[in-house]
Amino acid sequence: MKNNIIKKINSTDQSFNLQTKKAESDGDIMDIAAKDVVTASQSATIIEIANLMSEKDIRRIPITDPGSGKLLGIVTTMDILDFFGGGKKYNLITEKHEGNFLSAINAPIKEIMTTGVKTMTNKDTIIDAAALMLEEGIGGFPIIDNEEKIVGMVTEGDVVSKLDKIIADLEVQDVMATDLITTTPGTRIEGITKIMVRNSLRRVPIVGEDPNSNSKEEKLLGFVTASDILKYIGEHKLFAKLFSNEGEDVVNITVDELMVTNVLTATKYEKLGDIADLMFDSNIRGLPVVDEDTGKLIGIITIRDLLKAIVQ
Repeated sequence: MKNNIIKKINSTDQSFNLQTKKAESDGDIMDIAAKDVVTASQSATIIEIANLMSEKDIRRIPITDPGSGKLLGIVTTMDILDFFGGGKKYNLITEKHEGNFLSAINAPIKEIMTTGVKTMTNKDTIIDAAALMLEEGIGGFPIIDNEEKIVGMVTEGDVVSKLDKIIADLEVQDVMATDLITTTPGTRIEGITKIMVRNSLRRVPIVGEDPNSNSKEEKLLGFVTASDILKYIGEHKLFAKLFSNEGEDVVNITVDELMVTNVLTATKYEKLGDIADLMFDSNIRGLPVVDEDTGKLIGIITIRDLLKAIVQ
């Protein structure tokens, strides 16, 4: 993978000046890393972490030891969704807390955090980061120093922002996904979290008949992301639905209460350079692709698709 990136860089007119091997001091990975990393202790509660993610608009939080500052684990939006009904971590509610949702969301985050975290060091390169992200299928990871303390965080977006000129002239149709997983406005929140967790998706298009049209053809009605669900949790809207301690009362909410209806979209002939600019300017990481004549959903393009185009 790394050789592919180097070849692409060498074949462009851009002067990227990237490192290709580990440095003795800081590597160029630190040029793109976020230095002000939000961390939490393993005693923080699940609802506190969900609220923090929503408030800071972040998708992952490293969990560290308060005394040493060493990395113990990480929590991502997908871990929260898994807990909320999407996967095995929902067992924390149904089994350990015997269906008591209020008790479960106040459990310590160590109950659902991911351990064995993939990391890089402050001496590594941007090229190494890009390769690791695709090899491991991860959207970001902490950067640690020789004392195993966190000194930064790098995401797919950081890498793409640095290298997007490599793919600027490619078109959306060259990289977009067309094998789509969608759902309808009546899907319960529990259902969409399962779709996301089981298929490793951070966003799902919502489709159905347009209520303002006589046509019966299915069209894009909205978009739901993992961050939308976190925001729903973080704004405490779930407590308005919490008529008892049973989690079932919470997950009965349907997608139409969460979905964004004023959706930014792409068309298949748009250039990837323009798409990258739109994503970064709008702080989004995925766009539905629609037919420019009919408005029908034909694909989706994400920041990971852009990274794949750069690396592979």
